[in-house]
Amino acid sequence: MSTLLATAVDLTLVLYALAMLLALPRLLLGPSAQDRALALDLVYVFGMFVLLVLAIRQDSDTYFEAALLMVLFGFVGSVALAKFLLRGEVIE
Repeated sequence: MSTLLATAVDLTLVLYALAMLLALPRLLLGPSAQDRALALDLVYVFGMFVLLVLAIRQDSDTYFEAALLMVLFGFVGSVALAKFLLRGEVIE
């Protein structure tokens, strides 16, 4: 990996970590449940981005598979949470 790419990857990881830290107060202190759900979505999407950047850095396919699983579980969780917030129940 070239020096420029390594520097870009490191900077990207730092910026994603910073974005996750900035979303953390909204997740913990959000004024409503919808704000917390949106912050949770943001955190798991940035977590997926971190995994993808780590896959590029380590040149490993395992991180791509982990990112795919993370997104699938995050989507299902978001749908279930949205349904719960809308109707008060997940399973009809």
